[in-house]
Amino acid sequence: MKQIDYFFSTISPYTYLAGERLEEIAARHGASVRYKPVDISALFSRTGGTPPKDRHQSRQEYRLQELRRQAAKLGMEINLKPAFFPTNSAPSSYAIIAAQETGGGDMGALVHGFTRACWAEERDVAEDEVIRDVLSRAGFDPGLASSGLLLGAETYVKNLEEAVNRGVFGAPFYIVGEERFWGQDRLEDLDLHLAGKL
Repeated sequence: MKQIDYFFSTISPYTYLAGERLEEIAARHGASVRYKPVDISALFSRTGGTPPKDRHQSRQEYRLQELRRQAAKLGMEINLKPAFFPTNSAPSSYAIIAAQETGGGDMGALVHGFTRACWAEERDVAEDEVIRDVLSRAGFDPGLASSGLLLGAETYVKNLEEAVNRGVFGAPFYIVGEERFWGQDRLEDLDLHLAGKL
């Protein structure tokens, strides 16, 4: 069975735009997905990236146009300037890590639930109430918001180190073996690769 290592951020708009297409692709090819949330700001600083707020004005403007166009193509709602961005992505990431370890719910729905909360619902994914609600809606124990803190914190740090060591520099980022795919607009290439066509 092929494994897809999925590096992402719960506050990344492009992770939001990926929706649950990764899970559909994995199911089609009988692949497993290992979810690895990372601190995107730390990843940028370690790999030569620049946070959106620090980019040249022309890059910031283009980013907003691109997000609007991609959301329209996918038929997804998006608030280009959400009330709670940037915010602390660690608490929601800890919850994802704990949920993956515990099982019992829908991981794709959980990840998408957090990104949708940020980019379409004007909710702060750093707040305990939001984390519990998203966990519950995806079929997980909302108590993981607090019980998974230690495991989450340790794994979150390890995920960043693994990401840097494996050539990850943005989100979403998918790795199958030695093949790397960056961005929600490369999901088609990932699909073709798993089908043995690329």
